Amino acid sequence: MRTIEWREGIVLTIDQRFLPLREEWIEIRNCMDAASAIKEMKVRGAPLIGVTAAYGLALTAYHSRARSRDELMRELERCAERLRRTRPTAVNLFWAIDRVLDRARRTSGGVEELRDAVISEAIAMADEDVETNRRIGMYGARLISDGDTILTHCNAGSLATVDYGTALAVIRAAWEEGKKIRVIADETRPKLQGARLTVYELMRDGIPVTLITDNMAGYVMAKGMVDKVIVGADRIVRDGVANKIGTYTVAVLAKEHKIPFYVAAPTSTFDLSRASEDVIIEERSPDEVVYVGSTRIAPEGVKVINPAFDITPIRYVDAIICEKGVYTRREFLKLVEKT
Repeated sequence: MRTIEWREGIVLTIDQRFLPLREEWIEIRNCMDAASAIKEMKVRGAPLIGVTAAYGLALTAYHSRARSRDELMRELERCAERLRRTRPTAVNLFWAIDRVLDRARRTSGGVEELRDAVISEAIAMADEDVETNRRIGMYGARLISDGDTILTHCNAGSLATVDYGTALAVIRAAWEEGKKIRVIADETRPKLQGARLTVYELMRDGIPVTLITDNMAGYVMAKGMVDKVIVGADRIVRDGVANKIGTYTVAVLAKEHKIPFYVAAPTSTFDLSRASEDVIIEERSPDEVVYVGSTRIAPEGVKVINPAFDITPIRYVDAIICEKGVYTRREFLKLVEKT
C-alpha cells in the first residue's frame, strides 16, 4: 500500500492518527503542511518522514513565485529549517533535506531548472524507498524459517515508509515465499503503533498476528512462543540503534532468552559518524501517557516522562538488515571502523 503520492503540486498521504478506525487521506499543499504532518504524527516512521520532508521542499519549489535562482534557494533554505525543527531523532529527516538541497545546489540554470530538479529528486526518493524496502525484505527473508513466530515492536511497515516497510518487509517477503509464519505485535504504548498500525497492516495482508501488551514480551519469550525478533530503526549510530521506546527492553529480553534480535532499516538510517550519546531523544507531551484517546487514566498533576525513543546497544543486536544485505554484529562493527 503506497502511503504518499505526489499529485502535481499537492501531496496526498494517510493521516495515521485515525487508523485503524478509518482511513483518511489528507492533502499537504506547502512546507508548513508538511512540517505539521510530521510534527503531529499524521505521518510517522523514519523513511516516510524523510520522504514527506523532501516533498515539503518540492512543494515550496512548485508553488514559488521566485524570479531568481537565489530567491528560490532562500525559500528552500527557510523551508528546510522549518522541517528540521519538527522531530529530532529520526536521521532520515535530515538526510532527505540535505539530499534535496544538495541536488538543488548542484543544478545549473535558473528558476525553472532548479524547480524541476527539486521536484524530480523528491519523487525519485519516494520511488527509491519502495525498491529499497523490497531489497530489505528479500535479504531479511533468508533469516526466517518456515514455521517461525516473529515478535515485532512499534510499526515498521508500509505506514512507516512509502510502501512495503522495513521490519514488516522481512515478514511480508517471507510470507510471499510461502513460509508459514506468525507474528506477535507489541501494542507499543503510549501511541499504540503496534496495536493500531502493525496489526492493521498484517490483518489486511492475511498474515497471522497476535497482539500483546508491552509488558508481556518476557512472558511469551519464556514460554517459547518467539523464535525471532525484528524491529525497525530511526537512527543507527556507531554503538547502538535508536528506535521506538521499549525496543531496548525487548532486546535485553531477547538476549536473555537466546532469541535472535534483528534490526531492519535502510542505509539512509545509518549515522555512523555519531555515537549514542550524540542522539537527541525526542520528549513528547505528557498527555500521550496520561490519556488513552480522550479518557484520562492517571491523576491530575502526576509527573510524567515520555521519551519517544530509546537506544539499544549494539551488543544486543545480532544483525542489521539493509538494502545492501545482512550485516552481522561483527560485520557492522567492521563497517563502523572503516567510517
